[in-house]
Amino acid sequence: MRGGWLRLRRSALPILQCAIGSALAWFVAHRLVGHPQPFFAPVAAVVSIGVSFGARLRRSVELVVGVAVGIGIGDLFINQVGTGPWQIALVVGAAMSIAVFLDKGAVIPMQAASSAVLVTTLMPAQAGAASNRMIDALIGGLTGVVVVAVLPVHPVRRARQQAADTLCVVSAALRDCADGLHEQDADKVRSALLSVRGTQPGLDGLRSAVEGGREVSRISPLYWNSRPRLDALRAAVDPLDNAVRNSRVLLRRALTLIRDDEILDPQLIAVVEELAAAMRVVSRFMTAEPGESPDAVEATRELRRVAKRATKDLVEGTGLSNHVVLAQLRSIVVDLMQVCGVSRLSAIALLPPTVPNPYVPPED
Repeated sequence: MRGGWLRLRRSALPILQCAIGSALAWFVAHRLVGHPQPFFAPVAAVVSIGVSFGARLRRSVELVVGVAVGIGIGDLFINQVGTGPWQIALVVGAAMSIAVFLDKGAVIPMQAASSAVLVTTLMPAQAGAASNRMIDALIGGLTGVVVVAVLPVHPVRRARQQAADTLCVVSAALRDCADGLHEQDADKVRSALLSVRGTQPGLDGLRSAVEGGREVSRISPLYWNSRPRLDALRAAVDPLDNAVRNSRVLLRRALTLIRDDEILDPQLIAVVEELAAAMRVVSRFMTAEPGESPDAVEATRELRRVAKRATKDLVEGTGLSNHVVLAQLRSIVVDLMQVCGVSRLSAIALLPPTVPNPYVPPED
C-alpha cells in the first residue's frame, strides 16, 4: 500500500495532464473542428503526454504516423476484401510490417495495428473519415504538447530524486558489504550485490526523466531557467552509472574472497564503510535545492576524505583481492566526484598515488 501511494503521488500531475488533455482534445476536435466521433483525438493526447515522463514530441509524431498507416492500410483492404477474421489478420500484419519498416520504436507499430483493427471492425471508414482521423490524431498530439507546456512536471525534481534513490541503495549495499566482510557472511554480501543489480531499471528511468525534462524545459516557459541544472544532471548520469557498475564489481570481488576464505585488510573494510557514508552525502546533495546543504563542495569534501584513505600501503604485501577492492574504491570515488561536477582529470588528480591494478574484472 505504501509503495502504491508513493507511485500515485509521484504520478499525480501526469495523470492530471492526461485527464485534461484528453478532454480538451475531444472538445477541440468535436466542437471546434466539427468531427462527429473524434476517437483518435483524446487517444493521441493521452499517448503524447504519457505517464512515463518521456519524449512527448517524438511520441506525438509517432502516434500520428501510426494512425495514418493503420487507417490507410485498413481502408485500403476493407474496400477491397471486406471484413472478417482473415481480413483482420491480414490488415494487422500489413500495418505492423510497414510501421516496423518505418521506425524501430514501439508506438508506431502498436498504434498502426490498433487503428487498423478499429477501421476494420468497429469504425469502417465513410467518405472523408480517413483524413478526419489523421487530423484528430494531430489535434490530440498537439493538445498534449500544449497541456505539458501549461501544466508542466518539474523537469529536474523527478530525475534528481531517482538519482538520489539509486545512490541510497548502493550506499546501503556497501555498508552491508562491509558488515559481511567483517563477519565473513557471504549471504549478506550476496544480498547487497542483488540489490545493486536491481538499480538498473532506476538508472534507465533516470535517463528517460532527464530527456523528458530537457523537452519540458524547451517547451514550457515556466522552466526555461532550469536548463543549466538539467544540463549538469545530464552530465552526471554516465558517471553515476559507472559508479553503480564499479560497485557491483567490488561486491562481486567481496563475495569471491569470502567464498575463498580470504581476509580483507580491516583498514580497507573501514574505507568501504567511509565510502558508503560519503555516498549518502552525495545522495542528499542530489535532492538539495540551490543554497541548501549539502552542496557540491561539501559532497566533494567527503569524497576527498575517502580518497586520502585509499592509499597503496593498504594493499602492500597482500593478494589480488585487496588490490581489486582498492582499485574499485578509487574508481567509485572518481565517478562520484564527477557526479558532483568535478572533471574526471581533476578527480583523478585528487587521488593519492598507488600501484597499477594488476587485473580489472569484467563488468557483469
